[in-house]
Amino acid sequence: MTPSSPGVSERMARVRRRDTAPELELRSELHRRGFRYRVDRRPLKGVPSRADLVFGPAKVAVYVDGCFWHSCPEHGTMPRSNEEFWQAKLTRNQERDAAVNEALAEAGWTVVRVWEHEEIDAAADRVEAAVRARR
Repeated sequence: MTPSSPGVSERMARVRRRDTAPELELRSELHRRGFRYRVDRRPLKGVPSRADLVFGPAKVAVYVDGCFWHSCPEHGTMPRSNEEFWQAKLTRNQERDAAVNEALAEAGWTVVRVWEHEEIDAAADRVEAAVRARR
């Protein structure tokens, strides 16, 4: 399956994989709270996923998920054109997220998923609690 037009394909290619605004806000807030972490790292060899933030010693991986790309139940939308392509793509994204969560949990990691629309303080509180619980 392919996108409906070269324009759509171009726009998809320009979507940032890292350093999105919600991710930068979360990183800034956690840094302000005194936390240090690795950015855009693979938490575990053999798991084909790069976490947005990795707290290695605590074994906590944080993903900041976009509402569209990860099918947020509150804000996720389905494009009207080329619906079959988008349905398959977004379903694959959700399946991959679930597989990554499971693989990391089996290896003793805690996964924190933050939606891009979440309040930064609340998201940082969840990450902080997960990291402190693992120290």
